[in-house]
Amino acid sequence: MAAVGVLGGAGLVGLGMGGGSGGGVLPLAGAFRDQAAAGKASPAPTGRSPGELAAQERAKRSKALDTALQKYAATVPEFSVAVLDKKTGAKYSFRGSEKYETASVVKVQVLACLLLTAQDNDRDLSSTELALAKRMIRLSDNDATTSLFTRLGKAPAINKCDKRLSLTQTTVNSAWGLTNVDDQVKLLAQLVSTKSPLDEDSRELAHTLMSTVDDAQDWGVPAAAQSGEDFTVKNGWLPRSTESNRWIINSVGRITDDDTDVSIAVLSHGHTSMPGGISVVEKAAKLTRTYLKY
Repeated sequence: MAAVGVLGGAGLVGLGMGGGSGGGVLPLAGAFRDQAAAGKASPAPTGRSPGELAAQERAKRSKALDTALQKYAATVPEFSVAVLDKKTGAKYSFRGSEKYETASVVKVQVLACLLLTAQDNDRDLSSTELALAKRMIRLSDNDATTSLFTRLGKAPAINKCDKRLSLTQTTVNSAWGLTNVDDQVKLLAQLVSTKSPLDEDSRELAHTLMSTVDDAQDWGVPAAAQSGEDFTVKNGWLPRSTESNRWIINSVGRITDDDTDVSIAVLSHGHTSMPGGISVVEKAAKLTRTYLKY
């Protein structure tokens, strides 16, 4: 896929940034609230139900996180973050609809499309496909990604798969891709949901690959995990020539144990260095845990 122009560790990246750059405070995209409780009538005189009280507490935590992220965003390059709690259905997003270049997190889309395509043909992955998928996810190998991208039918095929996965704000073309954190947590949820177009075997393979990335690439979302918890992750990174070689740094993944099952996506750009960008992404992920208390 020479025409795709895969660079560094970042793989297929996006066309450009939505909105402005820099760390200014921008409007929020959502709130962390119980989806089932949203829109309920005012509490009865006898008091609120346990569900209503829980939703009220989540709203309080969301508001506190909004404040913390706004304060942090004023000091660092632009970022967005979203959290989806599988156990409660609650979702939080900060600048959730803002679009960013995907960098190597696009490789999760390629993996999902590979799995869907194999399912459509009622077969397992071939030994070659599996070997390429392992290199693509565990090592963020660009040549492996190029090979799978081409085998699948390039951008048109990936875009069709994205639609099947309900990714409405994510696009790919021959060289680039754009996405937002809201779509990214939706994709992560599709990798585990029994209602996903991905069957059980496909979901299990995706989890296996994303939970066994190379040690050098377990930064980002895993920074928010606590001792004893499991995590999956796929990161993306790229110095962008159109932004004076400032860095795109992205991280998507899940944190799970008996009590916790959350999908987290952090997308960012404009960093002067890769370590600096990683620090911002990890700080944003940690702040969601501090205030949402998942």
